[in-house]
Amino acid sequence: MKRKTAIVTGASRGIGRGIAIELGRAGYRVTINYAGNLKAAEEALELVTEAGGEGIIVQADVSSAEDREGLVARTLEAFGRIDLLVNNAGVAPNVRADLLECGEESFDRLFGINLKGPFFLTQKVAGRMLKQDPDESGFRGRIVNVTSISVYTSSINRGDYCMVKAGLAMMTKLFADRLSQDGINVYEIRPGIIATDMTSGVTEKYDKLILEDGITPIRRWGKPEDIGRAVRAVAEDYLPFSTGEVINVDGGFHLHRL
Repeated sequence: MKRKTAIVTGASRGIGRGIAIELGRAGYRVTINYAGNLKAAEEALELVTEAGGEGIIVQADVSSAEDREGLVARTLEAFGRIDLLVNNAGVAPNVRADLLECGEESFDRLFGINLKGPFFLTQKVAGRMLKQDPDESGFRGRIVNVTSISVYTSSINRGDYCMVKAGLAMMTKLFADRLSQDGINVYEIRPGIIATDMTSGVTEKYDKLILEDGITPIRRWGKPEDIGRAVRAVAEDYLPFSTGEVINVDGGFHLHRL
């Protein structure tokens, strides 16, 4: 079977790396996008190859129109088509500031990387997918947006992060609706508390919440590979009759419990 191709943004570390490795296990050719850490991207590519896939690395800031153009062009030059786009790249505020004190610079940064970038990258990739012949499963493409439990969970010291993730959730619905007749399904994967660089600064806080207080019914930290396996389910077409679907990978955090 001809190998399918995926773009995974922010794939050098953390959740993105976990996704890229799982796609490698599925036999995908993966474009590993990174913003600045070349060494980490090279390590991710090596792990994808060891897992059974192949790939390239492409530096691009998804908030930049020129970089998005280059990311898509390099992928098409190397592989000829795009079967899966995973909008994973995201940043947290540099400073966790109270809602009444946070500044516009942080908001603009998070908006550009976490929402504007994925929106216009999806727009561009979807346009390309529409020109492709359907694959053996009948799809022209698949799109996955990685959001967060912050879509619906208030964190008043990082309100900008919550707002842009909520926007990404709505973006999923919009593109799912627009592309539903075109052989392109769109999904939202909503991680919970995942052990990555982004959460390393609050390890002690979440250790207590998870292990002692039981904030999640499954009492452990999430791992990048947990998200990777959910993306792989989409990549291998285990959800062909779903679009706009939210896949919670959060240890059961979303349950309302007494």
